Amino acid sequence: MDYKAIAQQTAEQVLAYNQDLSGWKVVKSSKKITVSSKTSKLFLGNLYRIEGIIPEPACHLSDFLFKSDNRVSWDKSLKKFNVIHRIDSDTLICHTITQSFAMGSISPRDFIDLVHIKHYEGNMDIICIKSVEFPGFAPTSHYIRGFNHPSGYICSPLKENPAYSKLVMFVQTEMKGKLPTSVIEKSMPPNLVSFFLNVKDAIKTCKAPPIRAHHGTHSSVHKRKDSHSAIKP
Repeated sequence: MDYKAIAQQTAEQVLAYNQDLSGWKVVKSSKKITVSSKTSKLFLGNLYRIEGIIPEPACHLSDFLFKSDNRVSWDKSLKKFNVIHRIDSDTLICHTITQSFAMGSISPRDFIDLVHIKHYEGNMDIICIKSVEFPGFAPTSHYIRGFNHPSGYICSPLKENPAYSKLVMFVQTEMKGKLPTSVIEKSMPPNLVSFFLNVKDAIKTCKAPPIRAHHGTHSSVHKRKDSHSAIKP
């Protein structure tokens, strides 16, 4: 399986979602976080768009979201999160197990996801996610295996204040199992708001590396930009 090609395609799809402003319906707005949805073209469910402002520079935010070392400590939706394979410094394959939610009506799911970070001009980063198959991690009887269609995070500097970031998330999760659509559609928006709030709280307490050290790391990544297609937002 060509994971690098899948990562590239997924990043392009998430970018396309971000540029498509038609057909979205606001389904929840809380604490300056907006959740919108539209019918997915890939499965019988919804594509969700979640957006808000994070008081942190975009490069720090994207590094925080991409790094997995302490994910379970702040992401309350997860029970387990493990990197099972590193393809390169920008591309990982991860195994996650979710907590149950919707007052226990949605049982834990597990996912095998390809996760990739891609840097664009204008200090915009996309962290894209798509479920894949990986040897040695077939579905088991312990959990229902869910599937993430192209999803991800877009981190970009807030135009009026680059010390802050605009975070736009796209979630397109097929829960599988025999869940009624109404249960999923009712429970997803509040859970997505909760995740966004978890990010805001966690990035305050789990501080990113010092700016001086971080810039050295980030600039070294940007030196590889010839290997990435530079697309302006």
